[in-house]
Amino acid sequence: MTMQIKNLSRRGCLMGIGSSLLGTSLLSGCSSETPGVEQRVPYNFSVARNYEDEEFRVLRVRRNKFDDRFLPQVVRSPFRHKTGTLIVKTADNYIYLQVGNGLARRYGVGVGRRGVAWSGTATAALKRRWPAWHPTPRMRALEPTLPAYVSPGEHNPLGARAIYLFQNGEDTLYRIHGTSEPWTIGTRASSGCIRMLNEDIIDLFDRVPLNATVIVT
Repeated sequence: MTMQIKNLSRRGCLMGIGSSLLGTSLLSGCSSETPGVEQRVPYNFSVARNYEDEEFRVLRVRRNKFDDRFLPQVVRSPFRHKTGTLIVKTADNYIYLQVGNGLARRYGVGVGRRGVAWSGTATAALKRRWPAWHPTPRMRALEPTLPAYVSPGEHNPLGARAIYLFQNGEDTLYRIHGTSEPWTIGTRASSGCIRMLNEDIIDLFDRVPLNATVIVT
């Protein structure tokens, strides 16, 4: 997929983060009025906050370095799922949170690379602030230099928040999470997880109810 980020580079998209971080970053029911057709409404929502209550520094970005379509915004939902449902459209690099009255909050995301992308229906059975990262055995087999464990913090590939996806009570090992590689938003770069900018996952995390349905298509 062609990158949908304008003039984006590792240096250009980061705000207030030094080169040391770059060197250490790791891989890492309501109905719409017209079902199946997304319609914008004439307002965006702000995710601006000072993050003074965070355990670690929040990796932030220069929003003007990204395609405008990846800005968080409220749209008329193209879905008929109930309020609180999360829907990921991997083809468009969007995640939607159904909020009622035919509307959804939409964010830009990074999705799985071809061949490792995941799709299905799951449950948001666990939510964690500043999660640790444990690369899966498969990931370490493909990339032997990956560590077995990365502690929470601004360098952690899962970023500031993670929502853990379960099926039938079992962990799928897939997550919706923040990222230490913001330039991958709008691309197919992950091992199947759904990546979000840290500001966006913090905003979404507080709005998604535990055990919400998550649909990845």
